[in-house]
Amino acid sequence: MSVLKKAMSKFRLAVVQLQVTGVKADNLVRARRLVKEAASQGSQVVLLPECFNSPYGTSFFPQYAERIPGESTQMLSEAAKEHQVYLVGGSIPEEDGGKLYNSCTVFGPDGELLVKHRKVHLFDINVPGKICFQESETLSPGNSLSIFETPFCKVGVGICYDMRFAELAQLYSRRGCHLLVYPGAFNMTTGPAHWELLQRGRALDNQVYVATASPARDETASYVAWGHSTVVSPWGEVISKAGAEEAVIYADIDLQYLSEIRQQIPITAQRRDDIYTVTTVQDTS
Repeated sequence: MSVLKKAMSKFRLAVVQLQVTGVKADNLVRARRLVKEAASQGSQVVLLPECFNSPYGTSFFPQYAERIPGESTQMLSEAAKEHQVYLVGGSIPEEDGGKLYNSCTVFGPDGELLVKHRKVHLFDINVPGKICFQESETLSPGNSLSIFETPFCKVGVGICYDMRFAELAQLYSRRGCHLLVYPGAFNMTTGPAHWELLQRGRALDNQVYVATASPARDETASYVAWGHSTVVSPWGEVISKAGAEEAVIYADIDLQYLSEIRQQIPITAQRRDDIYTVTTVQDTS
């Protein structure tokens, strides 16, 4: 392996578990500071949590919504350029054409927008006696997959509930993604039960790295996030994990290790496309 290729086969990922408050300006300042901290530790890709600029909840989405570009995405663009990182901007409530979306923007080291992912699967659930939540009360769903390229690998983007749908991860893997990122905010019911399990499943099934970024836990919030932002290897192992409090966690993504796993257990070559397949009806963005 050439020196250059070997150098490009590894990169550092930072996941920011942000303490989100009701003051948007404070959230932006804190997020920018933690992106700077992550970059100072050698991170080349930085991931922020779902709804990093606002509290999570259907009553908050209209109040905090912005157009893109706007205040929050301008900060993300500037921070990515200043610190020369690929910045996955968690998500923000986006207003466009009279509709609201839960949207993730990704900026390159030059500050340019690489992709915008609108949450495809809206979080509408009802667990009797524990939690009932209906994102569709205020949000509209996105309709496309979202992939961006770095010098290291392709990265597929989902938001929170998108992670429950294995087909999305399969499609990203088939399109050459080696890392899947999911800004998310699982709650105190689904978090302990499914948060880590889903990440390990998506990573193992597709032999990819999976990273999730949650807001830090705020017991006083109307929606209490589970926290525990995580990075999982293509072997299904948790390689980095936060607690409930605000933190930045790091993982060194090793693409040579990923390649070795795919060679050892060659599920891609062993799939029976003559029997089953997963396809899209929309183009990727």
